[in-house]
Amino acid sequence: MKIGIIKEGKTPPDERVPLSPTQCKEIMDNFPSVDLVVQNSDVRRFKASEYEALGVKMVDSVDDCDVLLGVKEVPINQLIPNKTYFYFSHTTKKQDYNRNLLIAMIEKNIAMVDYEGLTNEKGVRLIGFGKYAGIVGCYNSFYAYGKRTGNYDLKRAYLCEDRAEMESEFSKVVLPPDYKIVLSGTGRVAKGAGEIMEKLNIKRVSPKEFLEQTFTEPVYTSLLPVDCHLRKDGEPFVKQEYYDDPTHFECTFMDYAKVADMYIACHFWDSRAPFIFTREDAKSPDFKIKVVGDISCDIDGPVACTLRPSTIKDPLYAYHPQSETESDCDWASCEDEGDICVMAVDNLPCELPKDASIDFGREFIDKVLPHLIDDKEGVIDRATICKGGDLTPHHEFLRNYINGEVIA
Repeated sequence: MKIGIIKEGKTPPDERVPLSPTQCKEIMDNFPSVDLVVQNSDVRRFKASEYEALGVKMVDSVDDCDVLLGVKEVPINQLIPNKTYFYFSHTTKKQDYNRNLLIAMIEKNIAMVDYEGLTNEKGVRLIGFGKYAGIVGCYNSFYAYGKRTGNYDLKRAYLCEDRAEMESEFSKVVLPPDYKIVLSGTGRVAKGAGEIMEKLNIKRVSPKEFLEQTFTEPVYTSLLPVDCHLRKDGEPFVKQEYYDDPTHFECTFMDYAKVADMYIACHFWDSRAPFIFTREDAKSPDFKIKVVGDISCDIDGPVACTLRPSTIKDPLYAYHPQSETESDCDWASCEDEGDICVMAVDNLPCELPKDASIDFGREFIDKVLPHLIDDKEGVIDRATICKGGDLTPHHEFLRNYINGEVIA
């Protein structure tokens, strides 16, 4: 099997890679049945010289490879027919902007293996960049607090060489002694954010303590669905019932918004579920939160102040609760005007491309590569969207999507 790491072709450029130079060498040393090359690129953060120093072959063309590994969507004009591709295709939710990409892959007889579909027998994802979304998103939330208050100024994560340099900035962070931060979410993103909280030595407390107690040091709490949802009929909360049909529940996040200073959204939101907080909630004089790090970034969704995604270069904007619009205020006057500082970058792992790539590559080697060599458990098969010029049986639900039919 010959594997090629492709040059990222999407605009704006993505500096990440699926495998670092050291990981390529690890595969070459431990998997003799695998031949591996890396396509030359002037985009990625890891340089060609770093690969070549470890004996990894750099090439201009990957036409002779069997399997091609990327990160983001491959532009249609760069697709090579009759290959097996691994990347995030963003098609399985029937995203309109990538419909033509999936059609093109079918027409070119491509086997498309989507990283998002790689799961174990329990349906748990094997690989992803979510942890680094949480790490960078949490860091950016403290950057936002510094900007909003003028108390300190952190170096932007994307300007740091790596995570270690980013974390060296933590000594600048100064918070009030009674500062309270609330997180929502339980997955990879939340765990990444939790790592930053630990590095900052911010104490974790229970939701009950968060609501009922005062503290003399900054604290945070992390919410499960049970902590901020009630059944509308007054019956006890049952987790599986919430996941099966969240329409029977109402959100009680406002209890936390009355005492919290910062909110970091790390959750996966089901569109059937109630909003975390509404625009009416944000207008309330009891609504205390003034910094929102919306890592989940659902536009016009559960976090009322997230009007649009922000960018790596321009990560913050102000939300004016009373007018329900983005404000033109500068950060010096933001405190007086009561605006909420919003951080809603939707491609956060790109800010630490080296570290995010290393973390991703580790999971690929440990959890995916063995199945690529021998897929006896069907892991690769389940994640394959199209193959042999058609959708696979596992993805027949995309038929109306590729046919251009109206999707209810």
